[in-house]
Amino acid sequence: MLKLHYKLKKAILSVIDFFYPLFRRIFPLQTFRYAVCGGGNMLLGVFLFSGFLHFVYHKSLVHLPFGLVLTPEIASLASQFCITFPIGFYLSMFVVFPGSTLRRRVQLIRYFTIAASNILFNSLLLKLFVQVFHWYPTPSYILNVSIIVTYTYFSQRYFTFRQKKAKD
Repeated sequence: MLKLHYKLKKAILSVIDFFYPLFRRIFPLQTFRYAVCGGGNMLLGVFLFSGFLHFVYHKSLVHLPFGLVLTPEIASLASQFCITFPIGFYLSMFVVFPGSTLRRRVQLIRYFTIAASNILFNSLLLKLFVQVFHWYPTPSYILNVSIIVTYTYFSQRYFTFRQKKAKD
C-alpha cells in the first residue's frame, strides 16, 4: 500500500510540475500545486454535484429518516462532499502541503473543520442563489466554489497544514 501511495504521489507531482514552468512567473510552486489540485477536485465536485442533482435526485426533494427533508441542491452538495473530501485531503496533505509537521489526525480534524465551514457557507449561498434569486443550481454552485477558494487556500496553508517557521 505504501508503494502505491508513493507512486501515486510521484505521478501526480510529475504531471503538475511538468506544466509549472509555464506559470512560474505568475505563481509560486505551492500555489500552483494548490490551484491544480484544488481546481481538479473542484471540477470533480461540479460534475458530481450536477450528476447527483439531475440523475440521482432528479431535482426532487430528498426524504430522509426522522422526517428530515433536503432540497435536491443540498442533497447533491452533501453527496459530492463524501467523494471530494477524502480526495482533497489526500492531495492537500501529500501534494500541496507535504512539509507540515502537524500530526495527520490534527490535519484531518482541521481540514474537516474548514471543509464543514465551507459546506455551511456553500449551503447558505446555494439557498440564497437558488431559492431567493431563482438562479440555476449548477451555475450557483460554481459561483459559490469560486468565492470560497481563496478563503480555503489561506486557511489550509496557515491553519490546517501549518509548517514550523525556520529559525534564523
